[in-house]
Amino acid sequence: MKKSTLALAVAAALTGFGSLAHADTTLYGSARVSVDYNDPNSNNVTKNNPEANWDVYNNTSRLGVRGEEDLGGGLAAIYQYEFGVDVTEGGNFTSNRPKWVGLKGASWGSVTLGTQWTPYYNVIGVGDIFNSSKVFNSTSSFAAATTTSPVLNTYLGNTFGLRMDNSLIYTSPNWSGFGVQAMLVMNGTCPPTDPQVPKDLCGYDGNKLPANLSDGVDMYNISASYKNGPFFAGATYMALDGPTFQASTNIGQTVTWVPNWGGDQWGLAFGYNSGPFAVSFAYENGDLNTVYSGTSANYYLTGQYTFGNNVIRGSYGFLTPNDSRIWWTTTNNALVSAEQGDLNNYAVGYQYNFSKRTRAWVEYLGTSANGDFYGDVGVVSIGTRVDF
Repeated sequence: MKKSTLALAVAAALTGFGSLAHADTTLYGSARVSVDYNDPNSNNVTKNNPEANWDVYNNTSRLGVRGEEDLGGGLAAIYQYEFGVDVTEGGNFTSNRPKWVGLKGASWGSVTLGTQWTPYYNVIGVGDIFNSSKVFNSTSSFAAATTTSPVLNTYLGNTFGLRMDNSLIYTSPNWSGFGVQAMLVMNGTCPPTDPQVPKDLCGYDGNKLPANLSDGVDMYNISASYKNGPFFAGATYMALDGPTFQASTNIGQTVTWVPNWGGDQWGLAFGYNSGPFAVSFAYENGDLNTVYSGTSANYYLTGQYTFGNNVIRGSYGFLTPNDSRIWWTTTNNALVSAEQGDLNNYAVGYQYNFSKRTRAWVEYLGTSANGDFYGDVGVVSIGTRVDF
């Protein structure tokens, strides 16, 4: 049975036997599972050091439908509806995978609305080359103390630069390799009787952003890119239009809450992919993340070599905060401090392609950390991926 026929059959089963508008629809999916050995070593101020462990781990498996309908005159309706599928522990159909609908014109580009990949990721994500979803990632320093499934802090956009719900995106046509994207996120409002998280904001309701960040556009993200043959270059900027919550210590330092609801972040990315060789470099700078309090910078370099059915990959990342030491006052008015510290992230991997759709991999990822929030990390991931 063809994918489009199967997808329409699934849609008919979900909607009943009433009228159904037919379009060029494709059912697709990807099952990505690994056995991981996690060896986290936390230096968090709580000194809570998790035990090393083995885990059967789901690496963002997904199932979805996508397609378009020709409306004539160069106009088309386009859509995608994708679910996250956890093939290891359940929790299916709950992630914020892409779910959107829009219109596309031959001469003016496209406008789409829903939950979508950000223009930020579409630039910096040139370095997202590994199979393990723990490699191109980031986490909160305060969560790093207790996690038993550690990730590498190699992508400062992981908090607000992956997929955003309640979003509108304009994508330009391809102008001889040049293209631009612009995203607006409008998350509405909620009554003052809702729980305040934190003060002046209210319930998330499962969304990436709380409501009441602003009276209009809560987040915007723009990007420009150029792709010509093996070369890629891009720049991107994103910002939240919400309040900035800060605390002042008795030595005069101002500490910004994490995340900074009024922050911004920008990045540059470059890539080269020709024949068996591929390299990329990305730079990020800003405070729109949860890795550090205040502004931080990230440098990330990747390389890949393909020979026959074999692929070898490697990466190195360096993440550093502007404020190496932060101070705060406890409830007893005692002044304490902690070192945020630099992070050196690295990963190496081997992949064997059984076919265009099926692969197996072995990857090692690690962090060498300084400071009081993050510890050294070591993870071995042995997995397989099947696309359909």
